[in-house]
Amino acid sequence: MGNSGFHLADGEAGHDGYRTFVDPDSAGWERSSLRVLELSEGESHEFDTGDSEWIVLPLSGSCAVHCDDQTFELAGRAGVFAGVTDFAYVPRDASVRIASGCGGRFALTGARCENRLPARYGPASGVPVELRGAGQASRQVNNFGAAHVFEADRLIAVEVLTPAGNWSSFPPHKHDEDREGESRLEEIYYFEIAGSHGTPGIGYQRVYPSGPGSSTDVLAEVRSGDVVLIPDGWHGPSMAVPGYDMYYLNVMAGPSPDRAWLICDDPAHAWVRGTWPDQQVDPRLPFYRAPAGGELRW
Repeated sequence: MGNSGFHLADGEAGHDGYRTFVDPDSAGWERSSLRVLELSEGESHEFDTGDSEWIVLPLSGSCAVHCDDQTFELAGRAGVFAGVTDFAYVPRDASVRIASGCGGRFALTGARCENRLPARYGPASGVPVELRGAGQASRQVNNFGAAHVFEADRLIAVEVLTPAGNWSSFPPHKHDEDREGESRLEEIYYFEIAGSHGTPGIGYQRVYPSGPGSSTDVLAEVRSGDVVLIPDGWHGPSMAVPGYDMYYLNVMAGPSPDRAWLICDDPAHAWVRGTWPDQQVDPRLPFYRAPAGGELRW
């Protein structure tokens, strides 16, 4: 399978001080962006949001986000497998400063947009944790930036955690057309794989064409820090190999002002969804739940 630039290994897309830098120009599309910023203890970083809205999401560590004369203190987390995190939304046409006393790694999920919304804080206690699928298709979704959960202009972003040995993003699905029951969304997958017994983890990601106008074809071995770009096509499964839990961050945006995540299953595999009512959700889930109060500890 030719990955054709859709699979970017960790560090391959580094630019301008970011370990990962994907924007519409580099991806060859219109809306979706992702940056991964690594800060050492006491370090800070400044950027202009330009024509895009952003969510600053701690992957590990904590930080303060300064924007529009406001400061949002993000308690963060020890790592993506440790707990739900709080986050900050910053609008287009703003100057932002991210400062971290203890250091950490931070995802900036972005989307080109038209409307300027207020800068806001998103508490970890407000993040719905959803268990999706059943059996070996069980996974956990942290809906921090889902369309039905958090207000944004175009940006949609969620986290998915998949126990070792399970298949996620299954049945394969697509969202590359604006039509009834489906929305056109460009999507970025950012992966972190839990290591085990001193060995870095691996997983696999499949994307394949959904029709004559679709050309994305990927079968990639993914490791922590890797990115897969999905402009179109059926995507799934995301495979967590035995012994290694998988995390991925999904970033999506599209042309419709409705900001909806509407998908279409591959008809060849859609029947699998009908088997879930007769199966139990994987007992290893959830990895964790959102805190009941506003206080985060890690």
